[in-house]
Amino acid sequence: MASVNLKDLVKIYPGNVKAVDQVNMEIADREFIVLVGPSGCGKSTTLRMIAGLEDISSGTVNIGERMVNDVPPKDRNIAMVFQNYALYPHMSVYKNMAFGLKLRRVPSAEIDKKVREAARILGIQDLLDRKPKALSGGQRQRVAVGRAIVREPACFLFDEPLSNLDAKLRVEMRAELKRLHQQLQTTTIYVTHDQEEAMTLGDRVVVMKDGIVHQDASPLAIYRRPVNRFVAGFVGTPPMNFFEGTLVEESGRLWFDEGSQRLAVPAWATETLGGRSGGAIVLGVRPEGLSDQATGRFAGDENVLGLTVGVIEPLGDKMDVYASTPNQPHVIARVEAHGGVEPNTTIPFHLDMERIHFFDPGEQGENLALDAARDVA
Repeated sequence: MASVNLKDLVKIYPGNVKAVDQVNMEIADREFIVLVGPSGCGKSTTLRMIAGLEDISSGTVNIGERMVNDVPPKDRNIAMVFQNYALYPHMSVYKNMAFGLKLRRVPSAEIDKKVREAARILGIQDLLDRKPKALSGGQRQRVAVGRAIVREPACFLFDEPLSNLDAKLRVEMRAELKRLHQQLQTTTIYVTHDQEEAMTLGDRVVVMKDGIVHQDASPLAIYRRPVNRFVAGFVGTPPMNFFEGTLVEESGRLWFDEGSQRLAVPAWATETLGGRSGGAIVLGVRPEGLSDQATGRFAGDENVLGLTVGVIEPLGDKMDVYASTPNQPHVIARVEAHGGVEPNTTIPFHLDMERIHFFDPGEQGENLALDAARDVA
């Protein structure tokens, strides 16, 4: 086991295409860190540079106390699990798991012990004599993980390992990987484009876009305090709602003018935003921060938006309400399931003003009141 440190890591492809741009990361021993972002954000390239499968244009990779920039992959004491499993089709499960140890000339008795122990941990003892073609997708993935476990590496690297599985199996394997990490306590770096996977698996989540790290924090910190509009919109299912408008000062108070409706800016944000009166701004609120109920924690006379309801999606005890305003065609509210909301009606939705956010305009606009004192628990 070991820490992994990336310093000013850069990857430039021919044509001056910068895939990774000055990435800095300190991954503690035994930590489970997830790199997440849209396709082409640089997360897999970063992982492959750690593994030694991609040359580093500049910067350094340290595994433990050793800089490994020029160390071959086989000598980095890491184990990588790929999206496509990368199993040898002509070998049995046992031989697939044992292959790497045989190359390292590990004694046969020790190989057998390690393979059978890994198979026990993963619940695949009965599959050791089968070939990969006789296995389901989930079983193949367990074999690929088992092949990594037997090596007892300093660090596990996972490159979108669940993306070929169906939805139900993905959830099951997610829990399995979390359990394995708790049991093995091996430093783990995991790449995914699925933000739900990132939020449920990681001790820390690193959100990337265009080769740049936008936020590196715990899952809850990223969800509750996104640093900019990109992170706020990328993390969360359904995604955060954004209302573009302006700040208006009137009668000694600050208001957010959405174009057709106004909301009173809460006290915790007034001091931060007071100097921006008259300027464009974006208000963000997550779907669960909207409620159609006129009572309870969202109640109030100055925090209401009239939304025209379009589609309703029942989700058991909750339902997603797809709605709009004259200036915002796409709004999602996640509310308690009941019969009080009907399609093609316009009704007041109350906002939880402790959990709204204000951003600069633009796709990556900064969260303007990120450090304001408020209850975002």
